[in-house]
Amino acid sequence: MPGLFKSLRGQIDQRRRAGFRAGQFLLLGSASNVLLQQSAESLAGRVRYIEMPPLQLTEVGADQLNALWLRGGFPDSFMASSDQASMDWRLDFLRTYLERDIPALGPRIPAATLRRFWTMLAHVQGGLLNAAALAEGLGVSGQTIGRYLDLLVDLMLVRRLQPWHENVGKRLVKSPKVYVRDSGVVHALLSIGTIEGLLGHPVVGGSWEGLCIEALLAAAPTGTEPFFYRTSAGAELDLVLRLPGGDIWAVEIKRTTAPKVSRGFYVGAEDIKASRKLLIYAGEHDVPVAEGVRAVPLEQGIGLLRAL
Repeated sequence: MPGLFKSLRGQIDQRRRAGFRAGQFLLLGSASNVLLQQSAESLAGRVRYIEMPPLQLTEVGADQLNALWLRGGFPDSFMASSDQASMDWRLDFLRTYLERDIPALGPRIPAATLRRFWTMLAHVQGGLLNAAALAEGLGVSGQTIGRYLDLLVDLMLVRRLQPWHENVGKRLVKSPKVYVRDSGVVHALLSIGTIEGLLGHPVVGGSWEGLCIEALLAAAPTGTEPFFYRTSAGAELDLVLRLPGGDIWAVEIKRTTAPKVSRGFYVGAEDIKASRKLLIYAGEHDVPVAEGVRAVPLEQGIGLLRAL
């Protein structure tokens, strides 16, 4: 109902004059950038956008971490009666999104082509964007790859994590890292239906990293800016958080129960002058790793950010 916004504008202004300042209407719906643009034009100064992430670990409980990781956070997928029922729901979601929802937003991209592109991104979950390799695999131009990626990012299906760009006097990697945002969608695209299958799959590290990044960003204060850091000399940080107050957190993410960080982490944290250094790992306890570095479970990392 694209005409809705103009009607709402009059209603909002009329009610404002009567003393009702905020919270009058809650509009639930699409992440369509077309709708967002219309609302921005018609309701400028009268609207606030709230991005609702999928189910979070704090909502389902730490004991459900593996189920949340495998099935993802879409409620019908997470709460399905079995892993197979969850997979069936996600496959149906992919099909309807590609064949019906995306075409309804305007882009004329063949569903099969976009599905292949999405699957290719899942295969390299958490890797640096290599547009040339993706373009060769799909038989399209690098510009077309950029257009497909922009679409999936706009629809909040994919996260493009930008490299830290402040001048630290080092040769920095300039390509972004790319993550399919919901881990359950990653696993559906790669036909991974069980936790055993996931633990034995090459994507396990990237999938775990993506899950943790999404969970930490959902918990971070509004205005937090996320990056990653990598230099040609080998210094690397999986996640850099610049918090609204100016503090910078360096975060390493490892799917391991033996917490240990590399020399590249220490160098990277020193380069960006990190005020806090964390390792998110698959263990259950908060343990010191070295001076100034703590290893914590994902749940505790979420808690540290939510407390800010």
